Amino acid sequence: MSVLTRDEAQTRAQILDVERYTIALDLTTGEETFDSATAIRFTARTAGDTFVEVQPATLRSISLDGQSLDPALLDGNRYPLPGLTAGPHELRVDAAMHYSRTGEGMHRFTDPTDGETYLYTQLFMDDIQRVFAAFDQPDLKSVFAIDVTAPEGWTVLGNGVAEHTGQGRWTIAPTPLISTYLVAIAAGPWHSITTEHAGLPFGIHCRRSLAPYLDADADEILDITRACYDRYHEKFDEPYPFDSYDQAFVPEFNAGAMENPGLVTFRDEFVYRSAVTDTERQTRAMVIAHEMAHMWFGDLVTLAWWDDIWLNESFAEYMGYQTLTEATRFTDTWVDFGVARKGWGYDADQRPSTHPVAPDPDAVPDTASALLNFDGISYAKGASALRQLVAWLGEKDFLAGINAHFARHKFANATLADFIDNLASATDRDVHAWAGQWLRTTGIDTLTAETGTPAPTEPSGPPANGNGQSWALTVTRDGSRPHRITVGAYDHALGTQARPGRLALRDRFEIDVPGDGTPTIRPGRRPALVVLNDGDLTYAKIRLDTASWDTVLTSLSGIPDALTRAVLWNTARDMVRDGDLAPATYLATARTHLPYETDLALVQGVLSFAAGQVVDRCTIPEDLPAARATLTDLCRDLIRRTEDGSQPGLRLIAVRHFIDAATQPDTLRSWLDEGTVHGGPELDPELRWRILTRLAVLGATDEAAIATELAADPSATGREGAARCRAALPTPEAKAAAWDALFTDDTLSNYLFTATAQGFWQPGQEDVTGDYVSRFYPDAIALAARRGPAIAEAAGRYAFPAYAVDPESLGTGLRALEDPDLTPALRRKLVDQLDDLRRALAVRTSATG
Repeated sequence: MSVLTRDEAQTRAQILDVERYTIALDLTTGEETFDSATAIRFTARTAGDTFVEVQPATLRSISLDGQSLDPALLDGNRYPLPGLTAGPHELRVDAAMHYSRTGEGMHRFTDPTDGETYLYTQLFMDDIQRVFAAFDQPDLKSVFAIDVTAPEGWTVLGNGVAEHTGQGRWTIAPTPLISTYLVAIAAGPWHSITTEHAGLPFGIHCRRSLAPYLDADADEILDITRACYDRYHEKFDEPYPFDSYDQAFVPEFNAGAMENPGLVTFRDEFVYRSAVTDTERQTRAMVIAHEMAHMWFGDLVTLAWWDDIWLNESFAEYMGYQTLTEATRFTDTWVDFGVARKGWGYDADQRPSTHPVAPDPDAVPDTASALLNFDGISYAKGASALRQLVAWLGEKDFLAGINAHFARHKFANATLADFIDNLASATDRDVHAWAGQWLRTTGIDTLTAETGTPAPTEPSGPPANGNGQSWALTVTRDGSRPHRITVGAYDHALGTQARPGRLALRDRFEIDVPGDGTPTIRPGRRPALVVLNDGDLTYAKIRLDTASWDTVLTSLSGIPDALTRAVLWNTARDMVRDGDLAPATYLATARTHLPYETDLALVQGVLSFAAGQVVDRCTIPEDLPAARATLTDLCRDLIRRTEDGSQPGLRLIAVRHFIDAATQPDTLRSWLDEGTVHGGPELDPELRWRILTRLAVLGATDEAAIATELAADPSATGREGAARCRAALPTPEAKAAAWDALFTDDTLSNYLFTATAQGFWQPGQEDVTGDYVSRFYPDAIALAARRGPAIAEAAGRYAFPAYAVDPESLGTGLRALEDPDLTPALRRKLVDQLDDLRRALAVRTSATG
């Protein structure tokens, strides 16, 4: 397959105007392929050569202006159209197309619970050519009119209102001008809940086996959808630009969701069939808000080329969190962003693969390189930059610039330069300079605080207190970006049994970094704690003065604001990764303070980092028993704290992490046998599979028990749970079978691949997995070449030997990067994984002196 280059796209955009696609899909022709007939009406502005993309199983016929062309001229995924004359044309393509099992193109899924089949498209970047022929680039917007023939009893969904015309035939209302990658179809015997809001049809849809769970949450999902819709209409002058709003929860979806106009697709894990925390409900709500923001930024106004993907994702990320905070009951979303998303951005920005939020166009020469930029930089760092921009500009001017952007480019394409010009039109601030400093550079600034007593020659600053005391703050910056930050000053307050070491906010003030070099003078004695970036409005690593850090270690849980605590937990996280904080100190701090933490996002974020990174990767083998005991004791503390049933979300988090950290099987066996944790919760499918996975890791279960559990839960997630358990068994036979499934079974779906890979590598199983470390690289390289970017990304993320933290493993991986057969998607994942491995190895090395 040839990837589209930016130069090719620009050349084709100069030649063509594409007016309309008329598409007929027949989904009744079999289980391996479907029929796709496409008529493309376009105009050549000038005479010239071009091509159309299509990836068929069989190209039956192709014609231009009624003249048949030779199907044999198809070259990979391109059919050449040489010698086009200026003027109008119609291209017709008739083909059989492959169904997908990797979540790309037209994905086909048969639900093991009831045998029902579901289809949906995921056409992002360059996958539309897996479904129908197209001039596949974002700046050739067109109208799409689609007819679908589906089995009787199915429902068909699309970008516009779909009408059933009889005998399994459906006609989808033509779209306004949209980009090729935004076309969407979903077909199957959906369970649907429909309503109307603001004169538009709204719907939510899932497969039938999940119907009771969607019904249970339908009011919440629809209430959030309506609230976000109304809030966006208060923010944006342009009304919602499409004729309906459907949200389909689809199986085996690779991303969290996709912003197809009028038909947003979500991974159907968001239809909760087991207990979840309120933070997980907030995450689902944020994804709803994020995807709806795309209806304006991404769908109404679309990037011209993929170098500007941040214009889609950073904007939707920022707007999703902010709008959820303003319009729903989830008012602390920025805490979750700070502890869960921001670390993703910080990590990505410190790897060799880092890139600017808005990279130079030449750095994104083709679609394969563009796909690599869907990362923590384009999402979390970009959203953080926008949050800083709003703090600097003020929301009124920011929204004025956004609305000017929509008005000038609706149903068209725009670039970074257009966006910045539109922002600049609404303010007297130098937005162009801001963009150069924030969007065109890489890396993270570090802001370091020093506190002391003002020197006699320093200006007096604000009046001193009655005792004539004052203190001085000096902030140094390692980096180049300007920051407008809030500083919080905290004093010790009377503690309580519920929260020892309580702190009280004395003062909160704003400063610019860099300033003029003059220390900031504040009245009163030096505070017990001085927090830079209090409120988390900028994107920077924070380092506290020595006395403040000592206060954090003893009094972190006593800080009154959860967002401040998130900033400080992120500081601790950064310090571990940078080798500035011993893993044991991080664990001791968590052991001291998490039992008093009230914010679920913080508890979940800290425990996840403590388990997955601090214990499993950064702790030297001699210290592992103590580290695991600390983690287990912490989870027991949280379970004891929640015995009264008043905090089910916190208890669920504690139980999950206790299961994952258990080193002995007895307690887990008793829970599984009794079907409940003493004092609750009862074991739902998620917890049962979680326990069985841990028992498999410990060698305390077998194939018979896994098969029995699968018989009791024969769902799709049950199949994934069984695959995960079988791969986790610590026997040579189990590992060999799992490896063969991963790297030789090309029918394995994307979700079953991921589940098997998650089970395979386990800390403490080095005696049965050690030989697979070197095998991973050639096998993964060959797999990625065969199965494409989605499986390549999954292999790099989940099948990588992450727990082999030793110089030999690092050296093997670095040598593999020299392989010329590495696909771009796999190379990027390996570069990132190996850098994380290098960091973990450095932390371990520093711990041994």
